[in-house]
Amino acid sequence: MKELRCSDVGFDCDAVVTGETVYDVLGQAAQHAQEVHGLSQEQVDDPDFESRATALVHDGP
Repeated sequence: MKELRCSDVGFDCDAVVTGETVYDVLGQAAQHAQEVHGLSQEQVDDPDFESRATALVHDGP
């Protein structure tokens, strides 16, 4: 299982997104960032944002 903590990306948020693969996690994280933090589609599709988030995905418990 993979996970990404929203706070690791820089948001003041306790959410943790989990998934079977990095791609599962990134998809859910993008949706969360848009719905909860008001990011636009362009912002979550930005290569810098995506690469930073990808680097922060790690194995969960």
